[in-house]
Amino acid sequence: MSRIAKTPVPVPSDVDVRIENGLVTAKGPRGELAFKLSSGIEVVRNEGELNVRMLKTEGRVSKHILSMSGTTRAMLQNLILGVTTGFEKRLTIKGVGYRAQVQGRNLNLNLGFSHPVVYELPEGITAVTPTQTEIVLSGTDKQAVGQAAADIRAFRPPEPYKGKGIRYLDEYVARKQARKK
Repeated sequence: MSRIAKTPVPVPSDVDVRIENGLVTAKGPRGELAFKLSSGIEVVRNEGELNVRMLKTEGRVSKHILSMSGTTRAMLQNLILGVTTGFEKRLTIKGVGYRAQVQGRNLNLNLGFSHPVVYELPEGITAVTPTQTEIVLSGTDKQAVGQAAADIRAFRPPEPYKGKGIRYLDEYVARKQARKK
């Protein structure tokens, strides 16, 4: 069994978890999230924690179920963290004239193109721009926050010569030396 799947997921007292027909639903102070379980995996609720169990087929656990047990435990952990504290991704913009601004559900980006780039934020994701060169994305679903950040970064990924573009706050961009004559 996966070592990750063996550790239980603690459930805070302010989170309500329901397990019905292979669907785990968590409701907390920041909202409600659901996760569909893989076939062959069962989640058991004990006193203040969730445990992942693998079901045996033909007397043994299949390789697929074994590999999905750790993933299921990690998804349950993200479900609980999402409805209690939420997730956040920070992006920074480097480049002369590059800037971002939030207007309602849209993120307006000036990235050196002949036109401004307008990115419509997905449902459940909020964006804040503390400065013109900083974007903070937050939400309850870890995958959705990460995907929104990746979509925004894809408009102008950082280039290696001057370092211009959109990057994650903690991202290191390897710089190259300019070509010499």
